[in-house]
Amino acid sequence: MKKTVEGTVLINEEQLTIKWFLSLFYIILLSYDFFYYFIVPILLSNKKAGFPSVFFYLTYIVIVALIPITKYLFKCKKQNMVKYIYIISYIFITIIVDVLTYHSYPNQYKIGNILEVFLILFAPLFVNSRYFWTVCLGICFKYLLEGIIIKTSIVILPIILFLVFSIMAFILLIRIKGYVNSIKSSYDKQLEGIVKGVIATLELKDPYTRGHSERVACYALSLAKQIGKYSNEELKEFNYACLLHDIGKINIPDHILMKPSKLTEEEFNIIKQHPSVGAEAIKNIDGLKTNICVILSHHERWDGNGYPQRLIGEEIPYLARITAIADAYDAMTSSRSYRAALPVEEAYKRIIDGKGSQFDPALVEIFKTVFPTWVEFHKKYPWSNEFVIRGVK
Repeated sequence: MKKTVEGTVLINEEQLTIKWFLSLFYIILLSYDFFYYFIVPILLSNKKAGFPSVFFYLTYIVIVALIPITKYLFKCKKQNMVKYIYIISYIFITIIVDVLTYHSYPNQYKIGNILEVFLILFAPLFVNSRYFWTVCLGICFKYLLEGIIIKTSIVILPIILFLVFSIMAFILLIRIKGYVNSIKSSYDKQLEGIVKGVIATLELKDPYTRGHSERVACYALSLAKQIGKYSNEELKEFNYACLLHDIGKINIPDHILMKPSKLTEEEFNIIKQHPSVGAEAIKNIDGLKTNICVILSHHERWDGNGYPQRLIGEEIPYLARITAIADAYDAMTSSRSYRAALPVEEAYKRIIDGKGSQFDPALVEIFKTVFPTWVEFHKKYPWSNEFVIRGVK
């Protein structure tokens, strides 16, 4: 599953924030150093302009070297790492430069840099607590270590100053996170409402599948959790996709969808269109399109005899393979217009028998571990008695 920060919109905001961060980082660094070391000495103190030592050029060598690295990370869609690389590189290179410059001349040690104030005050805009603490604690650590190595107590002043700035920035971070979370919560509720509305419409069209989407989502989610490699955000998006995995059936005529007898080849070919129709329906919806593969490929088979694309083995998206097991299990253990529900033990046997032919062999092994929870869910599920299937309530 493709990982998101907080959805497509926030990923774009993250990229924009990083670009602003990089632009201001270089502008402030160059402007401050040029003004402080080359303009001020001439205008105010009649001292020789220039850096205190040649070691200061190391900072610029490192900062310039980060440019191609940054371009590479953006190309690889790993721009989230850029801010960490810059802050960590800056802290370590300035420690090295200051120690080499002032170790033998502690009385000449100068503190404070407006770039560091910028780094702390800008940190909340990434809405990332880990990065925020990396910046604040990293800069305080820088001055503490320099004070110990250079043997000067003057570092106490910038440490106190930056702690004050950190408190201000932390308050700003909490406020921004609260605002983002409230917007995200509102968006999630709207998306959830849309999903439930679509499911309700589908179940009105086909009452024999009432609750099917909900049960498939529950089964698939437990299997995905058992795998243990997905974040809560990814699992939530997966859950929405599972709930909508049969959305394409809205396009199928009622006389085919509700037919109590065996389908003809022509009718089955129409049924096989529903994954493609469903994928087309949600392809432009943020929060759903990331997992479009669940809707498009949940009827693919491991041996390549599925539909609609006849994918084979690992060509089938992983989440679609998970959904395929959940979908097959619920289809077997729930009543349909053409047959009564199978016992859970029989459904289990058929899933196992489908290992390596219909289903991913590795996932079938994981299915064995979660099967008891599926049985428990099946027992407790409020099954509807609103219709009769071949004389069976």
